Amino acid sequence: MNLISKVSATLFLTVGLLTATEYKVDNAHTNVGFTVKHMMITNVHGKFNAYNSVIDFDEVTKTFKKFSATVDTTSIDTGIEKRDAHLKSDDFFAVEKFPKMIFEMTSYKADGDEGKMTGNLTIRGITKPVVLDVEDIAVIGNKVGFSLEGKINRTDFDLKWNKAIELGGVAVSEEVKIKVDVEAAK
Repeated sequence: MNLISKVSATLFLTVGLLTATEYKVDNAHTNVGFTVKHMMITNVHGKFNAYNSVIDFDEVTKTFKKFSATVDTTSIDTGIEKRDAHLKSDDFFAVEKFPKMIFEMTSYKADGDEGKMTGNLTIRGITKPVVLDVEDIAVIGNKVGFSLEGKINRTDFDLKWNKAIELGGVAVSEEVKIKVDVEAAK
């Protein structure tokens, strides 16, 4: 690499670091949700109502310099109290022992208004790499909005409870779809 290339690369990285801005999530306009198949025939939707995150975003290059989130597992909400109580039990999230779920970004690859965010997801004390699609990045004034989507296998995180269905299949799919819509402000 010649001197001019090295200087250009250094300037680009420096400008990127200088233009990154920390954003605070607007909980009133953010949704941390998931979907899982029930009895192999329908989707059950749920969300978490308590969470916080650190977002360091460069609006010029539309890239994330840092993204981390902590979700309070006790705030799970599927709209059915009995189901929520079961999800909080040792069969699933074991919220008394593991009250937090954590995501830490390890890398981000931008592609215009979209990208791929790779990070480590920790549930029940088990950490696994996860790739999330980042879509619909929009910046207006002092706000940024975007969506994160991905899939995990819940059994990778020791969320193993299930019940066989008499006619075939299981009560709860292993695949969980993650869908997070974020609005944040400087």
